[in-house]
Amino acid sequence: TIARVRAGYVNVLIGTHRILSKDIGFKDLGILVIDEEQRFGVKQKERLKEFRAVVDVLALTATPIPRTLHLSLMGVRDLSIIETPPEDRLAIQSYLLPFDEATVKHAIEKEIERGGQVFFVHNRVKSIDNIAGKIKKIVPNARLAIGHGQMKPDDLENTMMRFLRKEVDVLVCTTIIESGLDIPSANTIIINQAEQFGLAQIYQLRGRVGRSSESAYAYLLLSKKANLTREAEKRLKALMDFSQLGAGIHLAMHDLKIRGGGNILGFSQSGHIASIGYELYIRLTEEAIAELKGEEYQQEINPEINVQISAYLPEEYVSDIDVRLNIYRRLSSLKEDDDLKRMADEIADRFGPPPKAVSNLLKVMEVRLLMKQKGVARLDVKEDALLFTFSQIKNINPADIVRFIEKRRPRFSMLADSRLKARIKRTDHLSALSEAKSVINEFDFI
Repeated sequence: TIARVRAGYVNVLIGTHRILSKDIGFKDLGILVIDEEQRFGVKQKERLKEFRAVVDVLALTATPIPRTLHLSLMGVRDLSIIETPPEDRLAIQSYLLPFDEATVKHAIEKEIERGGQVFFVHNRVKSIDNIAGKIKKIVPNARLAIGHGQMKPDDLENTMMRFLRKEVDVLVCTTIIESGLDIPSANTIIINQAEQFGLAQIYQLRGRVGRSSESAYAYLLLSKKANLTREAEKRLKALMDFSQLGAGIHLAMHDLKIRGGGNILGFSQSGHIASIGYELYIRLTEEAIAELKGEEYQQEINPEINVQISAYLPEEYVSDIDVRLNIYRRLSSLKEDDDLKRMADEIADRFGPPPKAVSNLLKVMEVRLLMKQKGVARLDVKEDALLFTFSQIKNINPADIVRFIEKRRPRFSMLADSRLKARIKRTDHLSALSEAKSVINEFDFI
């Protein structure tokens, strides 16, 4: 087969990590599709980098690892989200409970009574036989089998085939079932010692059930001696909060927050930024991306506006999270007023008359664009004053600011922290934000 691939006689090659080996060559490789991307290790990812330079690469995953998601959000990779579930697919009902024999008995018997099957995941080969014996005592009428990676291949295959033929009611197994299984009759999964699993791992395991039109159940059992770390609590809470269909991207976002985005150039696939600081890290990354794209890097001001109004895209107005993220991304990258007007027209055309929160968002973006042009890094909106912080990128001469203030006292003044204060008539925050536009237009020292 390898010789035929090298010679170009194979049109489509389907395989495991073996395809990435250096001894396999391709005559004219056009596209590389990676399924279950989260299961690839660092060495495979480094090999994939070599392919990316000359070949189109499409990576598929239900739960992107932090580093992959981070790269997508930063623009290093493109991101598409598929949220439409298969027809008649129902959300999996999930429960987080301490280990209790009554709960295990109820869950297994309920599934067997409706003609279904159960996965019981216990990820310790040493004690899996003891757990299987315990379950047999709890539910004596259930037909049990054990499956794990240390079994002989023939024995494991025989066990899985028996489960597939519905000769087994409960499969007591390790995480060997994590991916690749599609058994419509298995609609309950019990995960023992759930606190020891990663967020993405539990999400993958939970996805082994509910693969038909039947209601499915996932029981995450905590060991009685479990002393949960804060990180474990966050992981398990996220799983409970996001049990709906298509929640993989939400969980991945939580995983990114909990574990960090890892190292773009190194081997770490998770971890938080250290040493150089976040802002410098982002700037260096943006410079590198621009260089790779053959563009000249121009550091931009990313103005902050601190104003107490609701300014966002409500879910009931734009229901699709992928579309909402795309709109936010486009709004933040706008450079001209005309672009913002066109964007506002597009939003109204696609989704109807904008509610107040969206109108406020567009007003905020209008002021933000002006701040970019005038070198204002931050605006704090008060009821009777506007406080401006200027960016160092524009190299504004402090003497020019002082001259500007002297001409317009007492309306303008300089605070001890070098912020420019503009007094306005006491009003609400939205009106004050509108007045900020005319004040910024007065700045003649930029």
